[in-house]
Amino acid sequence: MTGRMAFVLLLSAGGALAQTPHDRMRHAAAEPAREALKPSIPDLVLLNQDGDKVRFYSDLVKGKVVAINFIFTTCTTICPPMGATFAKVQSLLGQRMGNDLHLISISIDPATDTPQRLKAWGDKFHRKPGWTFVTGPKPDIDALLASLGAAVSGKAEHTPIVVIGNDATGAWTRAYGLGGATQVANIIDAMASSRQVAQ
Repeated sequence: MTGRMAFVLLLSAGGALAQTPHDRMRHAAAEPAREALKPSIPDLVLLNQDGDKVRFYSDLVKGKVVAINFIFTTCTTICPPMGATFAKVQSLLGQRMGNDLHLISISIDPATDTPQRLKAWGDKFHRKPGWTFVTGPKPDIDALLASLGAAVSGKAEHTPIVVIGNDATGAWTRAYGLGGATQVANIIDAMASSRQVAQ
């Protein structure tokens, strides 16, 4: 089994019998994966919230500790709480934000979510440097979501998953995006510590 396949299986494991996407995610995120499973992330050219072109892997992930969530700006259910969670996480991370610790929000509705809409949405949550929003052509976004084990059949079906990884060590895991900012920040801290130990 390849690392990517194992990563995807870990993300989907544990919730097959749950009735709702939120229930499935709660089961899947009950125990964070502890194995080093590096997904094969494509180096797609996307647009950030400022309309600038960025290469997803080279510019946003390579050599960094990242936490990635999946949102869309017209969402009225789980996306605003996930935005609030990332807003608190960036405060908890303090001065480390934007250096080796980064937050990334990927739009799962790229047809609607222009860079301008993403910027306005991020501004509502007081986005700081180190928190990047990305959008792009739907086929590219679909490929990116699949590589991260977050593919969905439709935007209404997405779950509040946060994918957290340390590209330097290849360690990746996931957390429940509505489980609290402290939990997410603690996992990011653990990932950063493993990078420092590895060096």
